[in-house]
Amino acid sequence: MIHKEGFPFLIYVLIIILIVIWISTFLFSKLLNLFIFSFLIALYCFIIFFFRNPKRKISINSYKDESKVLSPADGKVIEIKKILENEFIKKKCICISIFMSPFDVHINRFPVSGKIIYVKYHPGKYWLAWEPKASLNNERTTTVIEMKTKKKILFRQIAGFLARRIVFYAKKNSLARKGEEFGFIKFGSRVDIYLPLDILILVKKGEKVVGGKTVISVIPQ
Repeated sequence: MIHKEGFPFLIYVLIIILIVIWISTFLFSKLLNLFIFSFLIALYCFIIFFFRNPKRKISINSYKDESKVLSPADGKVIEIKKILENEFIKKKCICISIFMSPFDVHINRFPVSGKIIYVKYHPGKYWLAWEPKASLNNERTTTVIEMKTKKKILFRQIAGFLARRIVFYAKKNSLARKGEEFGFIKFGSRVDIYLPLDILILVKKGEKVVGGKTVISVIPQ
């Protein structure tokens, strides 16, 4: 199944590919055209693969247990550290950074349920997503959810070197449901989630996580 964000892009690319194929038939030899066709078909297949939208069924236990925080993205944990969050929470938090390579599913999901109390888009640069400075300088969005327990969970979509468009669906004052989609980042990116200092961390640096399925931490009630 292809994600809705992929359909316009796939149509544009298909049109470009057909034009290139048509022009190349007049300019190049059969052997070179065969190489061009093969490359373009492989490229198009990869783009379809990139925009895949696998069905995810969240376990009832993870959904009902408010203390469990789900991974907001597929990818690899590249950093777990204490850091001062100075945009909204204004105090030290545990930040878990998840890097999404071009081969990962790029759908982003709400890690917890609650009321969305803050949403902001920040235009910026396109440095490599795993660079520490990317979290403050790259194109990004910031979303904050207030849980029933009044705990505030902040997370950021951060564009990477290849990513050129962040899509986010979260709206202030609406309700977020754990595991549901809140956005999509195209072609390589990162998601940071800021959690209270007293959490129990269940993942480690270098571990692969699955958005909407992997429990990355537990928040004491």
